[in-house]
Amino acid sequence: MTTALPTPPSDPFLERVEQYLAHVRFEKRLAERTAVLYREHLLRLHRLCTEAGLGWADVREAHIRRWVAQLHGSGLKPAGLALILSGWRGFFAWLGRSGAVPVNPVAGVRAPKAGKPLPKALAVEEALLLADHQQPDADPVREARDQCMVELLYGSGLRLAELVGLDVQAGPAARGWVDAEAGEVHVLGKGSKWRSVPVGAPALRALKAWLACRQTWVKTGAADPASPALFIGRSGERLTPKTLRLRLRQRSVRAGLAAPVHPHMLRHTFASHVLQSSQDLRGVQELLGHANIATTQVYTRLDFQHLARAYESAHPRAGRAPARPGATGVGPAPQDSPDPPKGQAKGG
Repeated sequence: MTTALPTPPSDPFLERVEQYLAHVRFEKRLAERTAVLYREHLLRLHRLCTEAGLGWADVREAHIRRWVAQLHGSGLKPAGLALILSGWRGFFAWLGRSGAVPVNPVAGVRAPKAGKPLPKALAVEEALLLADHQQPDADPVREARDQCMVELLYGSGLRLAELVGLDVQAGPAARGWVDAEAGEVHVLGKGSKWRSVPVGAPALRALKAWLACRQTWVKTGAADPASPALFIGRSGERLTPKTLRLRLRQRSVRAGLAAPVHPHMLRHTFASHVLQSSQDLRGVQELLGHANIATTQVYTRLDFQHLARAYESAHPRAGRAPARPGATGVGPAPQDSPDPPKGQAKGG
């Protein structure tokens, strides 16, 4: 006769976790991956409560703040902490609605602010390498189109949506076009605001070359009229943002750049290079179409990095270790100064 093993005592906290997950799955229709992350975060909360000898009704804001500080100190990033706190906050709010806890201890706790990452921009040499890249064995029509797109992205700082929205010519339904005679591109940007941006000579040459090839892909006829889009695919349809991203990524890899390039990186590069050369923040704001100059000011941080690198590489007081007298590669060894003329004191 076999003896049944005793059923281990259930953990009320874990039972509540499973009930909550079932609730949010039904309420929010969570993806499986999201549910897995919720469970991980709540199990972490369970471990912390157990180590502190607390039930969920005993947890207070001070406990949450201490645990967040510990997690932050262990290397968890602000974005990760924000996700954890969001899961905990929702769980305690759910417990509170059933009267299981007197207060929500996470309600007033926020994750540390994450520093805003700098936009990624190419060096001047990298941008020119990408723009001038030629693939000898590639389809010449596609190459002409791709080079024109790169020139407009880097040369005029257009957004991805603005570029793919360009038409061959102006019209009542057009969201943008290039006026080659005036050397300007007119685009309908964010907030349905029009702006005009200069187009440089290399971009105008690339545009002329592309327009000469574009007709190859344009389908004409009563049943299939020509697309008004400036940038089209082989089928004659307007190029999609997904295809543009893929083509730019492939071009940057073939050009030998260290990291794949995406369209907005060229917009960042345009802004950074114009600001480095002109120091005109307000002008860069107008060119980018930013409603608030605070948005444009992030490029001053990029510009400062550029200046800092120049300082570190060139200034003798930049913090580099001093060279020993007579060491090679640092200039001649210091010599005794000759006596100054009479009536002139030594020193500075």
